[in-house]
Formats: sequence, C-alpha cells, structure tokens
Amino acid sequence: MVYIESDRTDPAFNLALEEYIFETLEPGRECFMLWQNKNTIVVGKYQNTAEEINREYVESRGIRVVRRLSGGGAVYHDNGNLNFTFIVNQDTRPDFNFQLFCIPVVKALQQFGVAASFTGRNDLVIDGKKISGNSQYTRRGRILHHGCIMLDSNLEHVQDALRVKAAKFTSKSVKSVQSRVTTINEHAPRRISMEEFRQALKKEVFTAADMEPYQLTSEDLCKIEELAEKKYRSWEWTYGFFPEYSISREEKLENGLVTVRMEADHGRIRQIRIAGDFFGNRDISELEARLCGLRLDDQLEEKLSGLDLDQYMFGISAAEFARLLK
Repeated sequence: MVYIESDRTDPAFNLALEEYIFETLEPGRECFMLWQNKNTIVVGKYQNTAEEINREYVESRGIRVVRRLSGGGAVYHDNGNLNFTFIVNQDTRPDFNFQLFCIPVVKALQQFGVAASFTGRNDLVIDGKKISGNSQYTRRGRILHHGCIMLDSNLEHVQDALRVKAAKFTSKSVKSVQSRVTTINEHAPRRISMEEFRQALKKEVFTAADMEPYQLTSEDLCKIEELAEKKYRSWEWTYGFFPEYSISREEKLENGLVTVRMEADHGRIRQIRIAGDFFGNRDISELEARLCGLRLDDQLEEKLSGLDLDQYMFGISAAEFARLLK
C-alpha cells in the first residue's frame, strides 16, 4: 500500500488528487491518504447543493463549496478536521463496509483515552454524538473510501453553514440527515494536537499494512491541477450538476413582501413566478420572462442589475432579489 499526505488545503485540489490516484494507480496497488481542507462544505454526489448550504452565510465568510465523487450527505471541513482516504481493490473488501475502514481511527483515539464507536450507516460517535462521517465510491473493481474526523472543528460553522434558510425545495436529491455533532477534544482527557493525532492514525494504518511513500511527479501535479480547475472548481459540477428542482421562497423586504416560485434545471432558471405586495410600473410577467435562462451563480446580482428591477419591484435592489433567488 502506498501513502500520500497532501500539503494543500485547497478542496478542489484534494478531491482531484483522490480521483487522479483512484483512476491512475496501477491495478493491484492500494493507497492511504491524509489531507485537510480549509473552511469548506463538501456535498455528496447526488445532492442538490442549493438545498444543502446556507448560501448567504457561506459566501459572507468565504467558505468554499465543492462536490465529491461519493454519495452521502454534506459535511463541513476546516483546519480542525483531518480527512483520510483508502483506495483498495473491491475483491478484497466488502462493498460499503464502512466500519472496516474506521478501525484505525478508533484504535488511534484509544491511545489518548477517548472511546469512539461505529454506529448507524457510516458514522463514528462519542457519547452518541458524531465525530466522523464516511462515504464510498466504487468503479471498475476499486473502492474509494473517505472520511472526515472532527478533532477541533468550528462547530458554529458546522451548524450554521449547513443550516439552509427558510425555503421549500422539491427535488429527488439525497438530503443530509442532521446529526448531533461534537469534536474529539470536547471528550479527550487532555487537548490532542492535530500533529499528535495525525501521527497516531498513521501508526495504526502503517502497523496493519506495509506502507511506502508515493512521490507525485511534476506531470502528476499538472494533471491533478487541470482536473481541479476543469471539474472541482467549476460551477457546473458544484451547482449545475443536479437536474430539475423546484423552490418556493418568501421574504419581507423593506419595500414589500416578495414570494418566488421557481423551477430550475442544472442551476438555471427554467420557469419563475413572482408575487407580493410590492409596487411596480411594468408588468411582472416581463421580468419573469427575462429571468428565464439565468444561472443562479455568483454573477446573478450583476445580471439582475441590468434588468431595471426598480420598474417591476419599486425599491427592491438587485442584491436583495439575488439573495432571495439563491
């Protein structure tokens, strides 16, 4: 088994690194990776990103959002969180046996006097509270298993970044299950540093399997960065990947109540109806027609600024309306 430890905290790079190794590692060889992301929400492959994040909170705090290859629910990563990945042969490991891959984590925690256990589908818990979520991706006889371990994560961000503002979504996406979460250091007899925990986890994995460092070449790094840019940093993969969904939102703004019922397809407005007690000089159906086809991305406010919103909804700014739509 080869070992890779990423020195980057860019989530797009790290997810691209996982995929690149998964696809290019020679048949029969297996891999263990450790990596960290800085202030990131990672959504599951089959989730509608818009349903999973508090977008206003996320954008105001510079929290990055990425989509991973594997299923499951959305999770929050920061520098207090350590992520691990196993890439193994499917014929040597049962599919979706999440507990098998978590044994080294449980044993590493025991070294610090912390008792963790596996419960449910894919969670590690302490006193019934989640400290680690896990997910898997399988393809061509290989399993990619990865998990996040909350050693010292910012629980305020965990809760608020994943708390979607009042809205009614209708879609076939996989919804995250809200769990009670905690950090390892909340339960440790003494504070455990990230380096201490990293070394303890490596020791457990290295004891169970022969390990050799894997050296990424300059060519590898170029290909990983290219994949990160084209896929994991792209709006299409992160927000536009999910197909049709419906949303209803309502907000009392300073210049009137606005209610929106919208159909979106791959992150673009397909159909929209706007109602409320606002004032306007022009027929709102004209604005609805002009909104169709717009992408619900970071440029939405700028695009709305060119649509004479004041003529349709007096006193309601592009920033307010963009926030409501997203």
